Amino acid sequence: MSRDTTLLPVVQAGDLDVLPPEEQWLIEGLWGSGAIGLIGGPPKCAKTWLGLDMALSVVSGTPALGHFPVAQSGPALIYLAEDGLPQVRARIEALCRHRGCDIHRLPLHVITTPVLRIDLKQDQERLAATVAALQPRLLLLDPLVRIHRLDENSAVEISGLLGYIRDLQRNCDVAIAIVHHASKKQRSQPGQALRGSSDLHAIGDSNVYLTRNNRKIILTIEHRSARSPEPIALELVSDPEGKTIHLQLCPKELSSQAGLLPSLETRVLELLAQTQMPLARTQIRARLRINNQRLGETLARLERAGRARRTPQGWNLPGHREPPAEVDPKASQHRLHQKTFFQNMPGETESGPAGTQPDKG
Repeated sequence: MSRDTTLLPVVQAGDLDVLPPEEQWLIEGLWGSGAIGLIGGPPKCAKTWLGLDMALSVVSGTPALGHFPVAQSGPALIYLAEDGLPQVRARIEALCRHRGCDIHRLPLHVITTPVLRIDLKQDQERLAATVAALQPRLLLLDPLVRIHRLDENSAVEISGLLGYIRDLQRNCDVAIAIVHHASKKQRSQPGQALRGSSDLHAIGDSNVYLTRNNRKIILTIEHRSARSPEPIALELVSDPEGKTIHLQLCPKELSSQAGLLPSLETRVLELLAQTQMPLARTQIRARLRINNQRLGETLARLERAGRARRTPQGWNLPGHREPPAEVDPKASQHRLHQKTFFQNMPGETESGPAGTQPDKG
């Protein structure tokens, strides 16, 4: 019997594609570009609020939790299995009011089928076709326990389900966030508290965990290929009427998160502060190594807020002195010829007609 001797495809490490820095993140510091991961935590820890916050951030381009900048905005697709559709809309509208977004203008799509079972081939095909048609940047499935009937403690059964999810992510180039429950027991690592097979924790490219500490909610972030920040304290807040419900960093966290990646706005402002001379947009792009669209949107926001100024020579800070405008050589030469002509006219001097004194008024 002959053996198949076809070699596997191989490439030298130095010839592998390099991932540009601007393509590393979907949401900077919070969720990787094209990442699969879990939003984990015990019941009633605002996991759904965090998932919706991320989805709204992606479709609107506004920072997640008011702090994490969106690196790649675009459509999002969500399925909330435990909420009725009116409740889903109410949650999204609350976030929209807080962000100042129009719910009707956002490419945020909601799967409305009452039952979705991604362990069944038919539903797998329907979900894959929907994702391929809408091409979302982010797919949110909430919660995992409601979208399958497998034994979560069986590595064999769960590995097959996770294989489908990984294929979906790769084939459709979509980040996938899955809300999953954890036990209330305290563990040294949050991922160890997740229910079911350890394969659930292992598949995560980006995982986020929520736990309660008195009235605060503690957010822990972990990434497969990037450094994770220190745990962050959050709070679920609303206006006096209980309408604009949203998650946000606790006030003390806003001034102490040295571990978080600086926002693109901060990086642009810091760069402009380093020089008194305006920088052209191409210079800013080259120094920060970011794509042109993101930079343009950031500069526009900074200009509207009065934090950056556009001049004919480029961009600088409002407090910096604007350099003199460039002199047109042809206009300068014309003025020189005109001055020479009047100096050579009979009875004329540079100060006026002959025999008169210059007007000192």
